[in-house]
Amino acid sequence: MSSPRHPMYALWLCAFGFTAQAQDSAPKPDFSTAAASFAYEETDIAALQSRMSRGEFDSATLTHAYLIRIAAIDDAGPALNSVIELNPDALKEAAARDEERKAGKTRGPLHGIPILLKDNIDATPMVNSAGSLALAEHKPKHDAFLVQRLREAGAVILGKTNLSEWANFRSSRSTSGWSGRGGQTKNPYALDRNPCGSSSGTGTAIAANLAVAGIGTETDGSVICPSSVAGLVGIKPTVGLVSRQGIIPISHSQDTAGPMTRNVADAALLLTAIAARDDADAASTQASRPASIDYSTHLKPDALKGARIGVLKEHGVNSQPDVNAAFERAIDTLKAAGATIVETKIATAGQWDDAEFEVLLYEFKTDLETYLRQSDAPIKTLDELIAFDKNHAALEMPWFGQELFEQARKKGPLTDKAYLDARDKARRLAGKEGLEAALEKDKLDALIAPATGPAWLTDPVNGDHFTGAGYGAAAVAGTPSITVPMGDSHGLPFGLIFMGRAWSEARLIELAYAFEQRTHARKPPRFLKTVSP
Repeated sequence: MSSPRHPMYALWLCAFGFTAQAQDSAPKPDFSTAAASFAYEETDIAALQSRMSRGEFDSATLTHAYLIRIAAIDDAGPALNSVIELNPDALKEAAARDEERKAGKTRGPLHGIPILLKDNIDATPMVNSAGSLALAEHKPKHDAFLVQRLREAGAVILGKTNLSEWANFRSSRSTSGWSGRGGQTKNPYALDRNPCGSSSGTGTAIAANLAVAGIGTETDGSVICPSSVAGLVGIKPTVGLVSRQGIIPISHSQDTAGPMTRNVADAALLLTAIAARDDADAASTQASRPASIDYSTHLKPDALKGARIGVLKEHGVNSQPDVNAAFERAIDTLKAAGATIVETKIATAGQWDDAEFEVLLYEFKTDLETYLRQSDAPIKTLDELIAFDKNHAALEMPWFGQELFEQARKKGPLTDKAYLDARDKARRLAGKEGLEAALEKDKLDALIAPATGPAWLTDPVNGDHFTGAGYGAAAVAGTPSITVPMGDSHGLPFGLIFMGRAWSEARLIELAYAFEQRTHARKPPRFLKTVSP
């Protein structure tokens, strides 16, 4: 069984040009200055491409710099613990992209750009584990479809990020950002605060400038929440816009992958690359699915002029003065930019919760076992996984159990009436009679709410102290949402979420970009030990 920590030191040495034979005698590299200053901090994709096209540096140099920074502040320094594994071929991939550039061939705006992936996405030659020691030796033979798309677009796969184990679907009292394989990821704004989950490692890593951009996945909040508390832009696409083939699943009704970036422009570029029809994923072959879109053409600073925005005052985030004040400022910003603001509500809010949970229990068992068989994983069934955790309880269950696994194992096939009724009820109450009804009633372009509150203290004994969220309707309805930095409370960021109709990503990007350009609310993290006055 492999170590739960990523074996970085040999890669550090390679990055500095030391050979494996010289490791014992070579002086250890000095990473002490990498955390204090970073040449590419907060630099966006367009600026990096411009500089590479002018020959100021190349992809190998850029990739090398990120490897050094990961070593300096993820494993050492503040020890963020967000990267679970590095791609041993990262520098080789970067060099290949550089040779193509020298030959006059570039594949697009992602050419030579280092990207991190959540560790539930198949990417050769790395492990795909969902953070579980049960899959710590599981190396899929093929890339997930979205990874194929990224590589075809010229991206360099830098590595994999830690996550809440099994995407936070193991226990109702879990600690977000913890996995048996990866340990606990920290929030880079205050190290004792939680990074939220389940795409916690991607959120922390991109906020801390450990890669240019990252990919997370969401069933209900797992892109939006970690993006919000890490001061990032996160897009949760319409279910089916991005293929789920090669991603360890929870629920085919709600699962999707999405971009997590430091600005809207980068998120648009990343979404353009990964959004494509895939015959292996039935959701991506829906007749209503739009043709390919270049989302970067929707970066319109004046997009709020004439927009109709629905404000959810009953937004689901626990009352917190700084969040409420920032939300009011955001509303004023939207008005000043020419938007019409309409106070509204989702009439069915909260009524789908029980049905959603039933759907997740049923689909998790069936969908997970399908993935395990198709990817030739070392375990093939949920029963085997439960047994593994019991046999390795000291490592896998030191803080919380697996009661959700136990509940899911008792569920029958997806032909059960209880499942079919729950599926239809959840989607109807969150979608047609919920979010969609609110949009149609007042002819709105989008609904807005605070995405989440500030990050809570990490507490493995009691589990998460969740402060509420505004993203649930879009998650259960399978419709798109995007969070953009809105403000902070004592240095802890939180975002504003825009939610829209199915396949309305382009319009949401327009609105989010226009809001971002007027506010520029993102602040880089300072890796504080704790929040203090």
